Amino acid sequence: MRLAVLVYEYPPKIVGGLGTYAAEITRKFVLSEHDVSVFTMNDDEGALPTRELWRGIEIHRPLHMNVTDSLPDVVAEDVRKWGRGIEFFSKILVYNYLSASKIINELVKKEGFKYDVVVAHDWLSVIAGITAKRELRLPLVFHVHSTEKGRTLGNGSEVVSSIEYRGGQMADLVVTVSNAMKDELVELGYPKEKIRVCYNGVDPEKYSPEQIDETKQREIRQSYGLKDEDEMILFIGRLVWVKGVDKLIMAMPHVLQKIPNAKLVIVGLGDMEGHLKSMVKGLNLQDSVKFRFEFVPEEERIAHYAACDLAVFPSLYEPFGIVALEAMSMEKPVVVGASGVSGMREIVIADGSEQCGFHINPSDPVDIAWGIVSCLQNSNRKLEFGKNGRKRVLAEFTWDAIAKKTSVIYDEIIKEKEKRKS
Repeated sequence: MRLAVLVYEYPPKIVGGLGTYAAEITRKFVLSEHDVSVFTMNDDEGALPTRELWRGIEIHRPLHMNVTDSLPDVVAEDVRKWGRGIEFFSKILVYNYLSASKIINELVKKEGFKYDVVVAHDWLSVIAGITAKRELRLPLVFHVHSTEKGRTLGNGSEVVSSIEYRGGQMADLVVTVSNAMKDELVELGYPKEKIRVCYNGVDPEKYSPEQIDETKQREIRQSYGLKDEDEMILFIGRLVWVKGVDKLIMAMPHVLQKIPNAKLVIVGLGDMEGHLKSMVKGLNLQDSVKFRFEFVPEEERIAHYAACDLAVFPSLYEPFGIVALEAMSMEKPVVVGASGVSGMREIVIADGSEQCGFHINPSDPVDIAWGIVSCLQNSNRKLEFGKNGRKRVLAEFTWDAIAKKTSVIYDEIIKEKEKRKS
């Protein structure tokens, strides 16, 4: 297959899980002898190459133009209210239209490129996808990794929601990351017959406990002032309301009643930084909650998983939750939010012989504490959960398996188009 892939973030520009997903799956496509062109954002300075070949993938990054001065006259009121966010919206629009122009006018019409399908990820790229579909009469696959309504707990932009919805209507197929997300999309009015579920994955060779020696693990723990006998609870991710980090901190007094040597390590960046620091001070948890307000590189992230005793992700909304997979691949038990839209509820087995963690109500600090204590109180069960988690990753969630299933989905729509032609 020849794929034109539109995705907002791509190495070396990675903001979150989408960038990791895009890098891993496009690499697997190339190794399976598919041709892949990626159209992604440049950095703020325009310092990244506008066109390069990386790991067998041709990458295009248009240079940004600042159109914010004209936007207030042509965009909806809800975008004008974004304030500084209008700069971001400007970048997204420019990226989409320049990428669509590059595909249509330069690569296809001038250079003779041929594509079988256009792939767009989230609202951030689907405008270009819709445009390329129309101009080139190619099938469009729209990957929905989350929705504006879910990400903002119902307080988001109507403009963004409308762009997402239009993408779902215009696409030939919609691919999403969990059955929970499929149900959400159907509830929002997306055509059910178009939706396919394909999970994300992890690289179990990279995310392997054998990759990190005990010296490195000890260094990580000591950097937070942890002793050998302390139980390290790890949260890693964006520090935003939807991730439930505040509720996790509120759970710690309950945890400490049962496990006095428990230490919570929180790693990440986000708008909640000041609020979380105030919470810890107000609850007098300075000795039990440690922060690292940084976006840590992948190698360091893997070392944190290796060093911890338990990973906790009490998200209020989590369409998939790749961090849970990463922890499981490192043979760590996990406690995950499992109410509302939660792909982690599908990832983590919470009972029976294959149990690898616990499901909790992310809105309830007492329930979060219950999951943590239940996991840490029995050291033998804790190890067993970790072993089960890695087994589950190897059986269901490798990038090889995910890429193969995704290719089958793409092939489905290509064959459907060929059938309509004949």
